[in-house]
Amino acid sequence: MRRILVREFGNPTVLRIDETATPAPGPSEVLVRIRAAGVNPVETFIRSGTYARKPGLPYVPGSDGAGEVETVGVEVSSFRSGDRVYVAHDNVAVAGAGTYADYAVCAPAQLHRLPDRVSFAQGAAIGVPYTTAWRALFVRAHAKPAETVLVHGATGGVGIAAVEIARAQGLMVIGTGGTDAGRQAVREHGADFVFDHRDPGYLDQIMRATGGRGVDVGLEMAAHINLDKDLGLLAKGGRVVIIGNRGRIEIDPRGTMARDAAILGMTIFNAPPGELASIHAAIVAGLSSGVLSPLVAQEIPLAEAARAHDAVLEPGAHGKIVLVP
Repeated sequence: MRRILVREFGNPTVLRIDETATPAPGPSEVLVRIRAAGVNPVETFIRSGTYARKPGLPYVPGSDGAGEVETVGVEVSSFRSGDRVYVAHDNVAVAGAGTYADYAVCAPAQLHRLPDRVSFAQGAAIGVPYTTAWRALFVRAHAKPAETVLVHGATGGVGIAAVEIARAQGLMVIGTGGTDAGRQAVREHGADFVFDHRDPGYLDQIMRATGGRGVDVGLEMAAHINLDKDLGLLAKGGRVVIIGNRGRIEIDPRGTMARDAAILGMTIFNAPPGELASIHAAIVAGLSSGVLSPLVAQEIPLAEAARAHDAVLEPGAHGKIVLVP
């Protein structure tokens, strides 16, 4: 089988195709034929060696994917050959046996049913983005129906997921994006209001959309740019959840005081197994009913994984990038 093998940390050129024998699952494992693998920004940080958690070298990147069950171990009864599944390695995403490959050996808990209405490319867009969005909204921020959420940078994989999930749960959704195409995608996936975060007056536009009250929840994809702005947009009792950050920022803590506001950090890799099981159950239900429909922007050949790692960090991108073996 083919796989991407990283033998040293570094720039995207360290993502190289490698040929190896197709693995066999152990007694309690499942072998999945990967039809598409999701590319997440966190995987670029892991590859570069700058992420706090690092896999042992060499390793195969990738925590998300979708495909068909090839074979199952003798102790596995929950899946059988031919089942359509999506893969979400979740809190073991840097273990090293990833989805950038033709096949992946998985634990049954890392597999979830993929409804027939969802393509394999869409299935590869579920894992990190949708679990992150759900956990940010309902585990960290405790968002409730009828509250207002701002998805600050709503055009990427996590942003689109957050828009869909929040809308489906009865929240009013405000999204921002930096391109016409991205903002159109955010509208199509359910946002009530969409603003251009490159417009000098967009913060005032957001406040007007809330009637001057502010937002109850802010999901922040670029805290190194926007965190201080977020604090000025919060309603009393508001919460901002930091999902993405690439550097330091100076903020005025007084932005939290009069509002009794909270700044909350998160990573999906901290979620315990029971929490993840609940999140995935909700996601599968949403996929089955059609209220969740992942947006795939690009399908890139597995051999061009380096190009995918460049693309996933480009400003103005929208939707999910997936690798196709």
